[in-house]
Amino acid sequence: MDSEIQLISDGDGLAVIGEPTAVERFLVAEGLPSKDLGLPRLRTALTTGSAAAQAGSEIAANSGRWVKLTKESAQLVKKHGLRKSSKTALETGVVNGGKGQVKTFVEFAKGPGSLLTNPALLASVAGIMAQVAMQQAMDEITNYLAVIDEKVDDVLRAHKDAVLADMIGVDLVIEEAMTIREQVGRVSEVTWSKVQATSVTITRTQAYALRQLDALAEKLERKTKIGDLAKTSKEAESQVQEWLAVLARCFQLQDALAVLELDRVLDAAPDELDRHRLGLRAARQNRLQLISRSTERLMARMDAAAGAANTKVLLYPHTSRDVVHSTNHVSTAVADFHGRLGIERGRQSLEARRWVDAAAEARDKVLGTGAEGVDTARRLGNETVDRARSMTGKLSNGIAERTIRRRGNDEERDDEG
Repeated sequence: MDSEIQLISDGDGLAVIGEPTAVERFLVAEGLPSKDLGLPRLRTALTTGSAAAQAGSEIAANSGRWVKLTKESAQLVKKHGLRKSSKTALETGVVNGGKGQVKTFVEFAKGPGSLLTNPALLASVAGIMAQVAMQQAMDEITNYLAVIDEKVDDVLRAHKDAVLADMIGVDLVIEEAMTIREQVGRVSEVTWSKVQATSVTITRTQAYALRQLDALAEKLERKTKIGDLAKTSKEAESQVQEWLAVLARCFQLQDALAVLELDRVLDAAPDELDRHRLGLRAARQNRLQLISRSTERLMARMDAAAGAANTKVLLYPHTSRDVVHSTNHVSTAVADFHGRLGIERGRQSLEARRWVDAAAEARDKVLGTGAEGVDTARRLGNETVDRARSMTGKLSNGIAERTIRRRGNDEERDDEG
């Protein structure tokens, strides 16, 4: 029995529970990185009834590791044929730690160490799994903010708006509560009373940031002149990263608050833990969808601006290139942001059509318009046309520089018009 390992999957992660040596051998054999699940907390969490206390103590004495579900680790769930419960939405099973083969399933396992024989214990483990998953997401957002070299506190302090100013205070309160939780091992009523009202401020700040992104999208939609599109696209390029950083910080704090909330429910009302876990998961998914709709709306407008710029690449080569550059920059920022939050995009990450490709295609269209097209082609010169055709694999400044030299200051006057 010592080699038996119980597996639990909640769709976000996989819990591997069993005798420490068997668990380690299993994870090494599967080549999966893992984090400590924190099972010793179950000793104090389940205090109602001798059966619950006995089960909690036995499980807590085992090793519990958490594996993030990726494409690779998700195959493990499929490989071992875990069964999904209609009541808990959890996939569970038991494998032999020595051979790594499915031996039986939790539904049929018996004894105090079996999770199914104690639904409260299973719910508690699922709650801990949700907490570890959210803490993992919080770490990834921290890494995201560090990678883009953008301290959200600096962004918040740069604005005098009261909504953003309040966010700094909330950050400090939640950070203090998380520190106390780490030291004490639980969330007391006193600690919870300090943070339970912070969700209003976080939600208000998130809504504010989303409105800023929506305002940029609406502004782009109203612009028709290439010069105005270039100016607004440049504005979006400089501002979008800041508002994405604010949204990322909001999401991080909401996850931290959910971790504290699950601890409080586990301590005060363990019978409600599983329903509460599922409710928090649904609310989190709704937030992701809300953020996704706003960012996708902005990218649709940026995409349209890049398309408009591509059609006018011969008339305004420098300005068109600027619009495409800004679009690509914003697209990269949004795609990275989506990846960190785990948002599955409905389409491929936007990559605006290369400026040089647009120039070559536009030139070919011009050649088909008759005498006027021939005159335009002559102004561009054969060397420029040949270069446009040969450099479709990368963005080049060559055509723009040649065209700008030929047109002199005409483009600037056209843009002003």
